[in-house]
Amino acid sequence: MTAQTDVLTGRPLYGCMGLGGTWDDEPYAAADIAHAEAAVEAALDIGITEFDHADIYRRGKAEAVFGEVLARAPGLRERIVLQTKCGIRQADGALPGMYDLRGKSIVRRVEESLTRLRTDVLDVLLLHRPDPLTGPEEIAEALTSLHAQGLVRRFGVSNMSAAQIELLRSHLDVPLFADQLEMSLARRDWVEAGVLVNTEAATGNGFPHGTVEYCHARGIRLQAWGALAQGRYTDGQDTPTARLVTALADRKGTTPETILLWWLQRHPARIAPVIGTSRPERIRACRDAVRRAPGLTHEEWYDLWVTARGGPLP
Repeated sequence: MTAQTDVLTGRPLYGCMGLGGTWDDEPYAAADIAHAEAAVEAALDIGITEFDHADIYRRGKAEAVFGEVLARAPGLRERIVLQTKCGIRQADGALPGMYDLRGKSIVRRVEESLTRLRTDVLDVLLLHRPDPLTGPEEIAEALTSLHAQGLVRRFGVSNMSAAQIELLRSHLDVPLFADQLEMSLARRDWVEAGVLVNTEAATGNGFPHGTVEYCHARGIRLQAWGALAQGRYTDGQDTPTARLVTALADRKGTTPETILLWWLQRHPARIAPVIGTSRPERIRACRDAVRRAPGLTHEEWYDLWVTARGGPLP
């Protein structure tokens, strides 16, 4: 499908975590389907063709309402890239919340996602978080089987370090092409890890050093969840960083949301932001991040960084 080419770029994805109603077992309603349709329409209107899910979002209801949207829009499935994640199991009764990448569990979760999404193939499957009890051989066997059966086209990971990716890659015949991490102007440890080397401040940075560089060198696409920083620099916020974001947006003839996404996209690793809001007007405010090259100068990018961190670089 033509939309497959988008996975190789820094174009934004639409994150579907906000769809599907409540985070409990209450069934979704007609209003939830309408809400999902409006969000998906807004994303499509600005040129987004990739949609990011996870099997746990709204306890599976995010995938289910998206499946309803696909069923009501003939031909839409062929025009989009459909991505989901598995590997987190939420607490259930006496069972604790845990991470589960055992082979049989991966296969079962994929089958369940396919049913909810009303499709016969996933374009992308990400492993949501590392499971320290499951060896890479078992994970690789499950992914290889899913690929051979034509159930999943591409694979990636989420919230994993360079070392964890390399260990898994060493057992896989199919490539890992993406790592989804929390990255934003508010969550800056991913960029600061590279400049705090040989400083005392490095001891307080928990981001796995070298992961951005590792992915960049190997063509592994970095996807940034939380890219809009949960609205802390937009929506009328009055802080030095929010004021700078607004001033830059006015200067560039765009929106504050676009400035935040451009800050990620301007990085040489061509970071792909995941837009997680479910408000159609805020989705449409991200239009220029899809349609225009990042319009920040070297100096403007650093100005945003230094202002957000609240002090000079080391």
